[in-house]
Amino acid sequence: MSDTPEADTDRAPRALPPDDPLRAMLHDEVHARPSARIRLPALVVFVAVLNDGVSRDDECAHLQRLPGHAHLSPADLAANFLRLRFADHTLKWERHTEFTRYALVQPLPEDAALGAVQPALLPDLRIAADWWQSIPGRTVAAVQLVMVNHPIEDPHAALALGQRWFGGKTVVASLMGNGEAGPGHSIAVTNFRLADDGFERMLVIAPPGTSETRAGRISQRLLELEIYRLMALRGLPLAKQLAPLLAHSEGELAAVTARLEARDASEAELLDALIHVAARIERAHAEHAFRFSATEAYDALVRQRIAELRERPIPGTQTIGEFMQRRLSPAMATVASTARRLSLLSQRTERASALLRTRVDIATETQNQQLLAKLTRGQQLQLNLQSTVEGLSIAAISYYVVSLLLYGGKALKSMGLPINPEMAAGALIPVVLWVVWKATQRVHARLMGDAH
Repeated sequence: MSDTPEADTDRAPRALPPDDPLRAMLHDEVHARPSARIRLPALVVFVAVLNDGVSRDDECAHLQRLPGHAHLSPADLAANFLRLRFADHTLKWERHTEFTRYALVQPLPEDAALGAVQPALLPDLRIAADWWQSIPGRTVAAVQLVMVNHPIEDPHAALALGQRWFGGKTVVASLMGNGEAGPGHSIAVTNFRLADDGFERMLVIAPPGTSETRAGRISQRLLELEIYRLMALRGLPLAKQLAPLLAHSEGELAAVTARLEARDASEAELLDALIHVAARIERAHAEHAFRFSATEAYDALVRQRIAELRERPIPGTQTIGEFMQRRLSPAMATVASTARRLSLLSQRTERASALLRTRVDIATETQNQQLLAKLTRGQQLQLNLQSTVEGLSIAAISYYVVSLLLYGGKALKSMGLPINPEMAAGALIPVVLWVVWKATQRVHARLMGDAH
C-alpha cells in the first residue's frame, strides 16, 4: 500500500512561478474560434451584420428565441464565440470588432444536390427565415455555401456540373490543395453575385471521403475570405468621397504657400486661411483614419486567406483569388492612395504652419529690436537730462551751503570777531562745490553698488 493519499497522486506537480494574469487567455486564443466539423453533403448559411450600436444583450435576446436556448445569458457570450447544437444542425455566433457573424450548418436538402439547377435553399432551412430577418444589425455579407461529394479527378467535368448548378451562368472556380497526392482536395465555384433573396452562393465539390475537419476548414476560409473582402471595401466609398475635399484643400494650401512666399498678405490673413485648411484636414483625418487602417488590415487578411486556399487554375476559368484580386487591388490602391494623400496633406500643412510661425517670429523679433532701440534712446535722453539736472542740483545745494556760511560769518562778526563774511563766503565757494560734488559721487557709487 502506498503512503501517498490518492488525491495527491492525481495532482500534477507544478514547477513554475505564478502565472501572468493574461497567460491563460493568451494561450487559449488559438482555440477561441475553432472551425466547425462539417459532414458532407451540407448547407452552410452565413450572415454577417455590422454591430455598431448593437450590444451583447441585444444579440443574446435574439439567440434566446431559438428553441431550447431561452436560458442563455450575456455571460455566455463573453468569449465572443458560441456554438449552439441542435438535433441535426448547429449555429455558430461570433462577435468581432465591427461585425457579428452567424453560421448555420445543416444537412443539404436533397433537391439542392449536385445536378440541380439554381435550387431554392431558404424553404428548407432548419432555422426559420423570420429569425434571420430580425437579427440585430445591418447586413454586410450573406452567403449560402453548399458542400457536396463528387469525384474531382476530372476537374472540367466537375466544374461543368457546378456551372449547371449555377444555372449555366459565368462562374469563377479554383482547384484547391497542393495536388501532391492527386488533383487537389476540392473545387470551389461561385459567381460573386447577389441573388433575389439577398444571398450570394458558393459551391464546394469535394471527393468522397473528405474528412469533417477538412470540410470545416474549407468553409471557414471561403466565408472569411468573403466577409473580409467586403469589410476591406468599406473604405472605398470614403476614399471617393474625400477626393474633392482633398483636391480643394490642396489648392487652398498651395495658394497660402504662394502668398507666404510673395509676402503680399499679413500674417493674420495667412494664419486665418491656414487654420481653416488645417482644421478641415484634421477633421477628415480624425473621422476616417480608423476606416483606412481597418481597410489595410482586412486587405491583408484577404491576401492571407487566398494564400491558404492554395489555388490552382482549371484551364478556361479564372480562379477565385485571381478574380478577387483583379477587382479588389484597384480599390485597395485607391484607399491606400487616399490615406497617403491625406497624411501628406497634413504634413504639408504642418510645414506651412512652421514657415508661417518662423515668419511671425522674425517679424516679432524685429519689432522687439526696434522697441529696444527706442527704449535705449529714451534711457540715454533720460540719463542726459538727469546729468543736467544733477549739475543744477550741485549748484543749488552749493548756493544754499554758501548762504548758510555767509549768515554764519555775519553772526560771528556781530559777536565781535574780526571776520569779513563776504570774503570768507567767497573763498569757501570752491571748497563747498567740491564737497557737494564728492558727496553726489558717493551717492551714485552706493546706488550703483545696490543695483548690482
